[in-house]
Amino acid sequence: MRLSPLKNRIVLMSMIVLLLLSLPLGAYAQLQGKKVLMIVPLRNFWDVELTELKEIFERNGLLVTIASSTMKEVEGMFGTKMKPDVVLSKIKDVLYDAIVFVGGEGAVQYWDDPIAHRLIKKAIKERKVLGAISIAPIILANANVLSGKRATVWPTLGNRLKCSGAIFTGANVEVDGKFVTADSPNAAEEFGRAILRAIQKR
Repeated sequence: MRLSPLKNRIVLMSMIVLLLLSLPLGAYAQLQGKKVLMIVPLRNFWDVELTELKEIFERNGLLVTIASSTMKEVEGMFGTKMKPDVVLSKIKDVLYDAIVFVGGEGAVQYWDDPIAHRLIKKAIKERKVLGAISIAPIILANANVLSGKRATVWPTLGNRLKCSGAIFTGANVEVDGKFVTADSPNAAEEFGRAILRAIQKR
């Protein structure tokens, strides 16, 4: 039996509604409109750590802002290019629910950066989520905010975390309160989902 165009539309809309209801969208509803600041080095970031994380965040309704040291186009280790939305030094207030440092060789740029460190400390005071992946957790360690916290990092840098007073676990992803760290780009998806959960708990 053929349905009229109107009935076809009603059936189609009903199927879409049922599909949406069957998906775990409770989390999406809670996250929609939340803001994430992703801080990216000017050169040699891990491409997947930017692109995959950005996709995970946006797919779950988060508004993503990309920051770097200048407004010049940033470039990853494998050729990904992206124009930042804002210069890091221009961020005076932490108007974000989470701040995430993207790793890769270039993240050394922020290890001892006073602007990044001031932003980290301000974010902690305002109870924001702080994330860092691969070698980027050293930025948090050098800002002296990981003492007594469980954290992970690129495996060869574990001792640096220990020297900062952090409890280096060696896990792929580690969560301690509002701190979320990951050891490599291979953990990008798990890290991204841990960030989402941490934002939900704020």
